Amino acid sequence: MTTTGRRALLTAGVSAAAAAALPGCTTSADPGPRKPNAAEVEAERVARAEAALRLRSVTASRTLLERYDAALAAHPALAPRLTPLRRSVAAHAEALGEGGTTVRPATAPATATATSTAGASATASASASARTAPSPVPVAADPRAALKELAAAERTASDAHTAALVTAPPEYARLLASVAAAGAAHAYLLTEGARA
Repeated sequence: MTTTGRRALLTAGVSAAAAAALPGCTTSADPGPRKPNAAEVEAERVARAEAALRLRSVTASRTLLERYDAALAAHPALAPRLTPLRRSVAAHAEALGEGGTTVRPATAPATATATSTAGASATASASASARTAPSPVPVAADPRAALKELAAAERTASDAHTAALVTAPPEYARLLASVAAAGAAHAYLLTEGARA
């Protein structure tokens, strides 16, 4: 037998032995889910922070939307003035909730399918609040006072969106800045703009 033949025979024997030993390795105790590395943990933390930020932003806009609905119900004569602003606030609430980040727990196995999104969280909280019938939003009896209350609510929401800019990812920060600016314009239109 030549040297090449012996090497081939030896290699085949080692491969067969390794293949025979392999099933024995896989029947040992399962070590459980793998521990996430630092990058995975950080990515999960960032995703969860963004999802929480989106939920807070959507909640602020939906609260403002409820104020508009209450004012329109209490003062139907204000509809021509409030309806375009309410439509804008509704569009802002929808835009702020879109594109939620998917969060997969870093401690779960790689095959886990349980994920949560900011949009789903916002939808779940909205449906939960719909089931518990939120208390009605108080509205001033005087239409001018009701407009001032709406302007104050617009400023509050705008301030919340502006404060969130610090921790928001760049794309979402641009959206928040736009919504905050629109809120400031709405507040002006509800108060100062009425005098012009």
